Amino acid sequence: MQKTVEYYFDFGSPAAYLASTQLPQLAADTGATVLWRPMLLGGVFAATGNSSPVTVPAKGRYTFTDFDRFAQRYGVPLNRNPAFPINTLTLMRIASGLQLRDDTRFAAYAQAVFRAIWVDAQPMGDAATVAQVLQTAGLDGPELLALAAEPAVKDQLKAQTEAAVQRGVFGAPTFFVGEQMFWGQDRLDFVRAALLA
Repeated sequence: MQKTVEYYFDFGSPAAYLASTQLPQLAADTGATVLWRPMLLGGVFAATGNSSPVTVPAKGRYTFTDFDRFAQRYGVPLNRNPAFPINTLTLMRIASGLQLRDDTRFAAYAQAVFRAIWVDAQPMGDAATVAQVLQTAGLDGPELLALAAEPAVKDQLKAQTEAAVQRGVFGAPTFFVGEQMFWGQDRLDFVRAALLA
């Protein structure tokens, strides 16, 4: 039976970005399929009483230092975004909308957005910047921004976020292998072990 790992994410999370850079190799090593599950992290925080580590200044500073260590370990770029925290509502709606349409552009879109935020440090809460980034990535920026405004797409992201909370998700990234939940990009070794069990 084909194994799967569900990956609950929000583009605004640097930990979710770091995890995304490791998922292709994880899938190759385990033969698993990665199922990307967009959710709105702000909605998850509101529903669970959780908050970003940056709300505690010392913890926020340490967390980014730790992320820098993981980026070096993984051999991937990571740059602090001066616009952080970024309002990702539109970005996450587009992700949900592409999945709702079973659109083959989803992977290219996700890669472009993660790169824009966590490598190029673009202010992706700004619609004009989003449109430009997507155009540069070979995607139709105005079309995708319009997709985010569709009522069915808005409802889809809301439902996905509520489903994540019902499942026990309280932060990003969160992974599920079957019903086993793993929170944090630094839990990928446990995800790998679960997939190989």
